[in-house]
Amino acid sequence: MKFRWTSVAWSVAYLLLLLSLSTPLLLITTFFMIIPAIVLFTTLSTKQFILHLLPVLLIVGLITPMYILIAAYFLIPALVMGRWYKKRASAISTLIAGMVAILAEFLLILLISTTFLKFNLYDYVYDVLKTYADWLASMGASNPLLSEISISSDQIGQMSWLTIQAIPMTLILSAFVIAVITHSIVRPILNSMEYAVPKLKPAREWRLARSFIWYYLLGVVISLLFGGADSGFMLMVSANLLPLLQIAFKIQTVGFLFFLVHERKWSKIIALLLAIPVIALPGFWIIGVVDLAFPLRELVKKSKR
Repeated sequence: MKFRWTSVAWSVAYLLLLLSLSTPLLLITTFFMIIPAIVLFTTLSTKQFILHLLPVLLIVGLITPMYILIAAYFLIPALVMGRWYKKRASAISTLIAGMVAILAEFLLILLISTTFLKFNLYDYVYDVLKTYADWLASMGASNPLLSEISISSDQIGQMSWLTIQAIPMTLILSAFVIAVITHSIVRPILNSMEYAVPKLKPAREWRLARSFIWYYLLGVVISLLFGGADSGFMLMVSANLLPLLQIAFKIQTVGFLFFLVHERKWSKIIALLLAIPVIALPGFWIIGVVDLAFPLRELVKKSKR
C-alpha cells in the first residue's frame, strides 16, 4: 500500500491526541482531534481504515472504556468530512457537512445530559459565575483596584440567563471554527499525499445570497418585538440571529475588501490589514450589507476602466 507508513504515523497521532484528553492540553488538542481520522478515512479503503482504527481503540479502551466513547464522538464528523473529501465535493459543501455533523453532536450531548443525566445548565453556569465572583471578591480584599468590584446574586442570575440565551450562537460558531480549522489543515495534507481535493474560493469571490438582507430585517423585527422579554423561544432567536448574521456580513465585507484590493492590483497585505478591524471591531459589517444591497463590485470594475 502506497501510504502504509504514513497511515501508521497518522494512527499514532490519533492515539496521542486521544490520550491527551486526560491532560491540560485537551483545550488545544480538541480542535485537531478529527484530523487524523479524516486523513486515514480519505486515503484508505474502508477495510484498511478499520484495520488502522481498531488498534487505537483497543489501546485507549484498555486505559478506560470512556475513551472509546470519546473516540466515537469525534469519529462521526471525521467520517462525514472524509466522505465528502472522497466524493471530491466542493470545499464549502464539505465545511457545511462537517459543521452540521459537529453541531448535531453538540446538540445530542446537550439533550442527553439534560434529559437523562438531569444536568441543569442554568445551575452549572450560575455556579461557574458565582465561583468567579467569589474569586474577585477575595482578590478585592487584598487588591485596592478590585475592591470596588462587587457582583450580586441577582446580577449573577441575570448573566447566567444571558449566557444560556447565547448558547445556540456559541455552538454554531464552535462547530464552524472546528470545521474551518480542520479543512485548512487537512486539505494541504491530502494534497501532499497526492490526493487533491477542491479548495475554497478566493476571498475576493466570497459572496452571500441577497436573501441574507431579508433575514437581517426579520431579525431586527423579532428583536424589536421580543428583545425585552424575560425568557422564551423568541428571545433566544432574537439573542442569536442578529449576531450570527452580523458575523456573516463581516465575511461578506472581507470578501469585498479582497475584491477591491485585487481589482486595484494592490498588495494582499493591504487586504489583510483592512480585514483586521472588520473582524475585531463592531460596525464594519455594514459594508457587507451595502455590498449585498447595491452593485458595489460592479461600480469598482467600472471605475477602473
